[in-house]
Amino acid sequence: MMVVPFRPDHLDLVALQPAQAYLRANVSRGHAEFAATHPSFSGFVGDEIVGCAGILPCWENRALAWSWIGAAAGRHMVAITRAVRQFLDAQPYRRVEITVDVDFDAGHRWAEMLGFRLEAVRMKAFRPDGGDSSLYARVRA
Repeated sequence: MMVVPFRPDHLDLVALQPAQAYLRANVSRGHAEFAATHPSFSGFVGDEIVGCAGILPCWENRALAWSWIGAAAGRHMVAITRAVRQFLDAQPYRRVEITVDVDFDAGHRWAEMLGFRLEAVRMKAFRPDGGDSSLYARVRA
């Protein structure tokens, strides 16, 4: 997998996994442009983007991490996980948060593989489409 700096047009090129398909209608070009002004990257295998990820600061010691994972990313998840873990380890934030759709078991497993711990089991109507999410955090001692 080749890792390159994230560009806003990369989101248009990701064939999203079904669990994240709702994001396509809810993330604007402005969101993507904002994300590109903060630490973020995209992973390519050949000409195909298998995912994009980044981090958005909230304040000095807290940030929100995000990712868009492609439907064909499955066979590349070891490389993707390694790249995301290295990226997160290099960030200066003491606390990094992510949300995972409540019913997305693979997302919950991946969050734990990345070192996140479950803090809120169900945040009702959290997603832009009204779905429920769980909150995870990765906190450095």
